[in-house]
Amino acid sequence: MRVLYPGSFDPITNGHLNIIKRSSKIFDEVCVAILNNPGKSSLFTVEERMKMIKDSCYNIPNIIVSSFNSLTVDAARELECSIIIRGLRAVTDYESEMQMALVNKELNDEIETFFMVADGEYSFLSSSIIKEIASFGGDFESLVPENVSRKLLEKYGRK
Repeated sequence: MRVLYPGSFDPITNGHLNIIKRSSKIFDEVCVAILNNPGKSSLFTVEERMKMIKDSCYNIPNIIVSSFNSLTVDAARELECSIIIRGLRAVTDYESEMQMALVNKELNDEIETFFMVADGEYSFLSSSIIKEIASFGGDFESLVPENVSRKLLEKYGRK
């Protein structure tokens, strides 16, 4: 069974990796798909994000990395995924994620959403927080894969 794990991944964090690794042990294939939203300003290009994900997941054999610029359910159908994986960090995530899952079910009743609760050590972690810490010169290196840390340091002009 192939599943879709969609997101902006700008950049991928150790929290994302936690969900990817755990999903890869449950499902045959995990398609990590980057939403290419032209209306949203991203720090990294889609190509940069794809490379960071591929480099971060090099040792997980059943990962596929792609991008999409459509509704998530359309991407799931196109990629032949019958399940959408969504990570939950805290109770506050549940309400918006549940709403999204219900809308997706209304749009395509053949696609299910599975929620995975992030391990506790990642319950506070988001790409936005990483970018904020990096932009102010804070220590974020333990929160992202090493290759992502290097790219963030480059983006913010630090060595």
